[in-house]
Amino acid sequence: MFPTRFVHLEEARRRFGIRVDRLGSFLGAGDPLADAAVEVLAGRSSEERERWVDQALTGDVASLPAELRTLRAALSELPFWADLDRARRGGEVLLRTGFFGGLVLGFRSLVAGYCSPAGNKPLVFSGRLREAAPRRLSETGRFVSLVYRPGSLAPGAPGWVAAARVRLMHAQIRRLLRGSPRWDAPAWGEPINQVDMAGTTLLFSLVLVDGLRMLGFRIDREDCEDVLHLWRIGGWVLGVEPELLGATEPESRVLWELLEATQEAPDADSAALAQALIESPLHEARSPEERARAERFLPVAYGIGRHLVGDRYADALGYPRTPWRFVAPALRTIISGTGRLVGRIPGVDRLALEAGLRYWKRTVEVGLAGEEARFEIPGRVGRA
Repeated sequence: MFPTRFVHLEEARRRFGIRVDRLGSFLGAGDPLADAAVEVLAGRSSEERERWVDQALTGDVASLPAELRTLRAALSELPFWADLDRARRGGEVLLRTGFFGGLVLGFRSLVAGYCSPAGNKPLVFSGRLREAAPRRLSETGRFVSLVYRPGSLAPGAPGWVAAARVRLMHAQIRRLLRGSPRWDAPAWGEPINQVDMAGTTLLFSLVLVDGLRMLGFRIDREDCEDVLHLWRIGGWVLGVEPELLGATEPESRVLWELLEATQEAPDADSAALAQALIESPLHEARSPEERARAERFLPVAYGIGRHLVGDRYADALGYPRTPWRFVAPALRTIISGTGRLVGRIPGVDRLALEAGLRYWKRTVEVGLAGEEARFEIPGRVGRA
């Protein structure tokens, strides 16, 4: 018996066959290795939790509980298929898009994730939707920018450590929500289950690439599959079941289409999360001048957002039909034309890569106000 969130099954079975029921079985699956690891952290102070996690990922694990040693051992060798050179190329594809990659990450990838009315509940239950939106975006930017960097997913490297920490953070949230009377397991399945985790890797890879293509970036299948390989490794470190990590663009697209086909329409929480994200500059403004600029930009943000998520989602999320929605198609023409011209200039890829690295470094620094995004293991789930 599947959770009630899994809908339109007969129609989906006609399109996708037996894969529908196989996917449905993962709605009740967590991450046993990480789940066992966070159990041994229960009851510890936040300082001790963080010390043990740091030691488990970067230090000598001999004195740690067996569950943490087992997790470290499992993560210490990447799978045979993992190709870090190919992952580097995938990261460079995304880094070269600079500001536009950040735009698509925020206005398409994250919003598409919010559109899952069951998948968004762990985030909703964390509380402070409006206040936390800028910090949440900056922490996500920090995470993906670490993953993009060359060699960053090698065991012990910064992206690998960040992904392993996020894996433990998810496991702790899962543990806390399992014990919460607010969690409706018959409706939503396991908190942060395998289906939702697999969907997240697609948000950062296939969905992001599609959004960049919508803005006029020329990303061919080989480049797209390098990006997918980057996040195939990232997803493995995050604890996603290997069979849910697509190796090719058609394979990944089938999974994404199946995920969309079997979820309900965006709900009020979806709309609240999207609004908090898009309007975060307005609420973060520190002066009348900043607020005025944010107010002027807001129709543009909604217009570009509508283009990137499409009318079906945009209408469900309550996006206004601002005339600025026509900016994005015009932008596509400019980016596409410019890309054809500058692509012939020697060294332009290297310059774009350097600019992309600077963009992500600056964006994350500003968003986090100089603080470190440590992806700490939470001690509680906030109030919605």
